[in-house]
Amino acid sequence: MAVLINKVLIEIPPKFAGRSPVNRESYEKYLHKEWSGAEGLAEDVRYYGKWMRDEAWKRIGHLYPKVQVPKELGGGMATVIAWIWARTIKCPNPACGASMPLVHSFALSTKKGTEVWLEPVVDFAVRRVSFEVRRGKGVPKGTVNRTGAHCIVCGTSVPFEYVREEGLAGRMGAQMMAIVAEGKGGRVYVVPQQEHEVAAAGARTQDTPETDLPEKALGFRVQLYGMKKHKDLFTSRQLVALTTFSNLVSEVRERVLQESDGNQLYSDAVATYLAIAVSKSTDYWSNLCIWRSDPKNLGIGHVFARQAIQMVWDYAEANPFSESSGNWLNNVQWLTLVIERAVSTIGGTAQQIDAAVLTNGFSRSLISTDPPYYDNIGYADLSDFFYVWLRRSLSGIYPDLFGTVLVPKVQELVATPYRFDGSKERARRFFEDGLSRTFTRMRDSGCADYPQTVYYAFKQSEAESDDNNNIGGAVFSASTGWETMLEGLLRSNFSITGTWPMRSEMSNRPVASGTNALASSIVLVCRPRSVDAPLTSRRDFLNALKRELPKALKDLQRGNVAPVDLAQASIGPGMAVFSRYSKVLESDGTAMRVRTALQLINQMLDEVLAEQEGEYDADTRRAVAWFEQFGMDEGPYGVAETLSKAKNTALGTLVEAGILRAQGGKVRLLSRGEFSSDWNPVTAKRLTVWEVTQRLIRALQEQGDTGEAAILDHVGAYGEVARDLAYRLYTMCERKKWADEALAYNSLVVEWFDINDAVEQLRRTTAEQAPLFS
Repeated sequence: MAVLINKVLIEIPPKFAGRSPVNRESYEKYLHKEWSGAEGLAEDVRYYGKWMRDEAWKRIGHLYPKVQVPKELGGGMATVIAWIWARTIKCPNPACGASMPLVHSFALSTKKGTEVWLEPVVDFAVRRVSFEVRRGKGVPKGTVNRTGAHCIVCGTSVPFEYVREEGLAGRMGAQMMAIVAEGKGGRVYVVPQQEHEVAAAGARTQDTPETDLPEKALGFRVQLYGMKKHKDLFTSRQLVALTTFSNLVSEVRERVLQESDGNQLYSDAVATYLAIAVSKSTDYWSNLCIWRSDPKNLGIGHVFARQAIQMVWDYAEANPFSESSGNWLNNVQWLTLVIERAVSTIGGTAQQIDAAVLTNGFSRSLISTDPPYYDNIGYADLSDFFYVWLRRSLSGIYPDLFGTVLVPKVQELVATPYRFDGSKERARRFFEDGLSRTFTRMRDSGCADYPQTVYYAFKQSEAESDDNNNIGGAVFSASTGWETMLEGLLRSNFSITGTWPMRSEMSNRPVASGTNALASSIVLVCRPRSVDAPLTSRRDFLNALKRELPKALKDLQRGNVAPVDLAQASIGPGMAVFSRYSKVLESDGTAMRVRTALQLINQMLDEVLAEQEGEYDADTRRAVAWFEQFGMDEGPYGVAETLSKAKNTALGTLVEAGILRAQGGKVRLLSRGEFSSDWNPVTAKRLTVWEVTQRLIRALQEQGDTGEAAILDHVGAYGEVARDLAYRLYTMCERKKWADEALAYNSLVVEWFDINDAVEQLRRTTAEQAPLFS
């Protein structure tokens, strides 16, 4: 899979640079156009992708009828965006026996002022549940949570053990709950209609993948509910669509071959991209896709929001022929945008070779790699989801890549105990030995004139105290994944000479939206370590960290590394100190472990952020101290008074500044929503970094970058200090697991460059307009 992706990025586009499209329609339409790069190839992929859509509609369009929209919603017939389904099982209560809908959420749209949700309606006479579309507030809770499910009809609690038994026995069904369509004024939500239930039931599948899902695999849960084969991850209608589009790839290959005067390489290239479009479609045409109701991402969510195949209770079935998320033409469009921008002047090659046994043919290579993440992601097992569909279309073009029924697993470098009879120790040794061999080959094969780079985006998450108990009893994060990867580099005599945080993820991907997932990949810059690298002591190592890490962290902050990424990014400069020595010796003469070094680096990060409090005003320092203990909750007046004296500020000044409330012997910080609306930073008597930070976040949440820019333009140096405070507060929230509050501070930093751009735009326009603050 990885080799195929690299082929379509670096190998295929240069072969056809400057070439005009071969399809007659585009050729005649753009007769005098000069096609630069791979634009001609992209145009053919676009054209034949549309031909596939039109041809598929002729063959299976009857399975995707339009929906009758009620008069109160505009009337007429509308194209369906998605059908919303709930999985069902039989209620175990003998007196009930109803078909239980398993629903995680009844919400269809949570946009403020236009909320839409489903209300389950029970017909007790026949013990059947139907659904009505409701608007406004009042969405009921789902029927499934982390502890189990319950029957809407009789109220019986149902444990997951029973749900799994029904699934394994093949008795899990599905019930349509709603239809989402493209209305005249936007999306419309209507109740199920018989024609649509008949159409879905009428899909007849044949020639579908009969390959088995793995019995055990990282990131898989669906087998517990009776999903045993890859075809079980799709509805019958989705299987019909995928087999139809897969077959059409082969037909396109023949059409291009004829229209390009027998150019087999070109016809294979077009077919390859369209097969990848089918592969991308599987991510949206599966019964594991949720309906996302949040305003920023309203629509169909794809399967791989995370690197896992997770069970989904209520799911959204996309319409390939709509104009909304998951539609075929949109999936093709994503590909053509990439092709148009692909490097087309220098030809590259992608080959499948075991990195642990690189030959001398790769000497003096510039190497850049993203190693596997220990036991965090099962790449090979997850790849089969796409592989089984790609193989249908591309096995004849790339027999070496698709010569096996499923992706090969035995040599995959990942620490999975189930491949070693459940032995974690054998899995660990397999991974560590393979990683060390790979890094040693990299060192021997690399070009001495250039550094080698290793990408890593695995979050430290295992909290424990220092091995030697020398961190004052504090607990800091580390991770087996980071430790093992760094150990492999050091054992291979690499030293780390730099760190490049690189924005590598879309901010609107589901795993990032509303979470504190990593937003960047951390690029470690490595060079072979000198053979005469010195020894050093733990004390001297700590002194070197104290000298060098603060400046490096400040540079990372100025580079706008997101707070969620700062701990990962700090590993680079910290390990640059550690790895310059052949060994760092503990007081007992033993070599310091990488895990201990990681913990010390994390400790130093906390100390540096705490020392930045010296830049804050006294009121802000007091607010930070309170926040660290109580967050936004109430606390005793006496504790507040003691903290105020320790921070050399009077409690009354915080009340006067408008950031604290003291009443009835209790004290608490004001929430952002409680701040006065008539605030003016220009005339404020007591301007604090705390208030500036909170008001910037409030403006971002309510008005976007424009609202923040209006504040930032008038607070001067307070703005940069507010950004530094956001790092400090994020770290506190992360440690205390205040996820929502942490997200607010992370978002402020992530948006900082855009906010500054908005400030410049604001300054350009204020000459003609009255300023917001004066």
